[in-house]
Amino acid sequence: MDIDLRYPIGKYVAKDQITQEELRSFIDRVSTLPDRLAAAIKGMTSSQVDTPYREGGWTVRQVVHHVADSHMNAFIRVKWSLTESTPTIKAYDEKGWATTPETTEDPAISLALLKALHVKWVAIANKLTPDMWAKDFIHPATGKKARLDQMTGMYAWHGDHHLAHITSLKERMKW
Repeated sequence: MDIDLRYPIGKYVAKDQITQEELRSFIDRVSTLPDRLAAAIKGMTSSQVDTPYREGGWTVRQVVHHVADSHMNAFIRVKWSLTESTPTIKAYDEKGWATTPETTEDPAISLALLKALHVKWVAIANKLTPDMWAKDFIHPATGKKARLDQMTGMYAWHGDHHLAHITSLKERMKW
């Protein structure tokens, strides 16, 4: 059976109801992602970091920069949802962002951003009440509402998803 290199851990499946144990797992995964990403790219050469994780896919360098960009947007969505009543968030062109000039720089830049961002994200997550977790936003592309607990699950998956892009590439290439 061939694995779909686009989704090495499978596609995200949203849940309507999220338990406290699941939410704790999401927060823990968000908390540890920066260190897990740093460990995954540690010792990689520049040539390896510039290797796409699949044909037609982003390079490892772009993946790391993308995770920081994406999670920065996620954190802002948390803040909007906590301070506004069901805001319509701003979507962004993730493919375009993956090609802006700084994405050719050392991924350590985005790892540092991600580490600080996730400390702040986890700090706020650890203080949210059930009513706060139920706050939501509207995504303009779909028109659908997403609660903060659901979004946190999606971003826990998102980090693991991109981490698996890197680790599965390293396994296939025997690096």
